[in-house]
Amino acid sequence: MRDWMKGMDVSTLLEVERCGGRFYDHGTPGNAMDILKKYGMNMVRLRLWNHPCSEDGRPYGAGGCDLDTVLTLAKRAKKRGIGWMLDFHYSDFWADPGKQTIPKAWQGMDVPELTQAIHDYTAGVLDICREQDILPQMTAVGNELSNGLLWPYGRVPEYANIARFISAGIRAVREADASIAVMLHLDNGGNNTLYRTWFDNYLKNEGEDFDCIGLSYYPFWHGSLEDLKYNMEDIAKRYHKPLIVVETSMGYTMKDYQGYEKLSDDMRKGMATKPELAAKVPFPMTPQGQTAYIKTLMKMIREVSYGLGQGFCYWEPAWIPVPGSGWATPEACEYIKEDGPGGNEWANQALFDYDGNALPALEAIRDFA
Repeated sequence: MRDWMKGMDVSTLLEVERCGGRFYDHGTPGNAMDILKKYGMNMVRLRLWNHPCSEDGRPYGAGGCDLDTVLTLAKRAKKRGIGWMLDFHYSDFWADPGKQTIPKAWQGMDVPELTQAIHDYTAGVLDICREQDILPQMTAVGNELSNGLLWPYGRVPEYANIARFISAGIRAVREADASIAVMLHLDNGGNNTLYRTWFDNYLKNEGEDFDCIGLSYYPFWHGSLEDLKYNMEDIAKRYHKPLIVVETSMGYTMKDYQGYEKLSDDMRKGMATKPELAAKVPFPMTPQGQTAYIKTLMKMIREVSYGLGQGFCYWEPAWIPVPGSGWATPEACEYIKEDGPGGNEWANQALFDYDGNALPALEAIRDFA
């Protein structure tokens, strides 16, 4: 593993910029990546969707994370001396524990064909990265795999297929460049039973070796920090792999941002941190509470046994509320078979305020050693 990770997922950044988003550090305008690097960011995480638009070319939104978008942001990071992590979703849109939709181009394939498709797609993407001199330092083979991938064939408890699919992706990464670290990533970082069950079954089904474990931990969804600490300690001892909290965030306000999005009530989902969820978090949703959460989390990760707590990645710190940048278009909702409406669910958890000003939590990240 490389330096202790202070990562940021900035997958929507190009879209936010196109929609008019601007960023400032103490009143001085700047590029978001430059500002984040100044405050310690040493890794950019970028999600990749296979074909994030409808059959007739209408975009799915949420950053439009096709390969061109990903490589544009990766090159921007490399120019600034920042590493990057490639997060394969193996879907045309969001893949998470609630949905793992087979890409449109792969629908109708059987298990052997899907296994080959994952290998060939992964290899093809990394071939393009090599040709453009922008190979990632780390890859996640699948995103939040708690309930598997490529449903229904790879849905828990079909662990034999899960191991088969993931292993095909890992082999493609190893063939491309053995120095690229491979992460396997689950959600719900406070659920120790989930991690034990999943990784025990993956290994029992002879899944290919990997380099590190990624955990999502959102304090309003995934239990207490004590639950996260217990799980990380247990899986560090059980699997002896470096651990990265590869998705996390914390709100800095509960003030609504509808005026920034310029959407009517029936067109927006509103913030993910509903008041009843925010009430569960032992930090206030204020700039000071966000800062305290980040400090506590970093210290906890650093203290994981055997030095296996290797850092974190903040999820979408630059997804500020601007008209036109939302989590899903109607075409995307149709693809994932999920109800709308759209809009930004995450703006109150960014590391920039609604006007694009850097928040104090960034100073805590910069100063943590």
